[in-house]
Amino acid sequence: DGVTEVLAHRSDNLRDKFIEIPCSEDYDNHRRFAGCTPRKCGRGVTDAVITREEAERIRRIAERGLSLGGSDGGASILDLHSGALSLGKHFVNLYRYFGDKIQDIFTEEDFALYRDVRQRIQQRIAQVFGISSSALYLTKPTFFSRMNSTGAKTTHDEYWHPHVDKVTYGSFDYTSLLYLSDYSEDFGGGRFVFLDADSNKTVEPRAGRVSFFTSGSENLHRVEKVQWGTRFAITISFTCDPAHGIGDPLLP
Repeated sequence: DGVTEVLAHRSDNLRDKFIEIPCSEDYDNHRRFAGCTPRKCGRGVTDAVITREEAERIRRIAERGLSLGGSDGGASILDLHSGALSLGKHFVNLYRYFGDKIQDIFTEEDFALYRDVRQRIQQRIAQVFGISSSALYLTKPTFFSRMNSTGAKTTHDEYWHPHVDKVTYGSFDYTSLLYLSDYSEDFGGGRFVFLDADSNKTVEPRAGRVSFFTSGSENLHRVEKVQWGTRFAITISFTCDPAHGIGDPLLP
């Protein structure tokens, strides 16, 4: 993999770390939104937006939801917005599949915490990139992920391939990840890696840590295969295009 630098160690407690990098041309292939579409690009890491205690509460939401299903392979997702839940080699709609039982799994407080965390991350992204928070819209897919060392059974389980979010999902302009477990304590492997021409830059997950970045080719990335244990995170994505905006999830 060539030279690897650690951008954020698990043991670091980072107030704000931001690295500006030149924007790719990916944004030129989409409609631009003044005051929102990235003109300043880069990547940041902060441990000062979400507390560990909040991250643990959020992880319990993920654990309860994923206990209803789970992939046969190593990567399971839970999307509270669309209801998508990994089940075996497929996905089901959690809300349709489990119906009224959902009220026994999630509470209004869970959804309020989720919304609060999303808003704080949105505000931090807006602040760092010098845009208005109200110009950003949550977009899909925004989802919980649970990864372990089980071998892949379908292509959905192969989370480790390098990719560019803006290319994969045209609506993405800013991507964030909130980590819900600790690298080297809860799991091994599973670091987040930015693939740059000169070297790789890794982020070691830590509960409550938020990693965020502009979604174009300037931030080509991948996740290492998880070697042991279980890695929980939530991907929260934002668009500048109101036509691709989604609302916060609501308890049915």
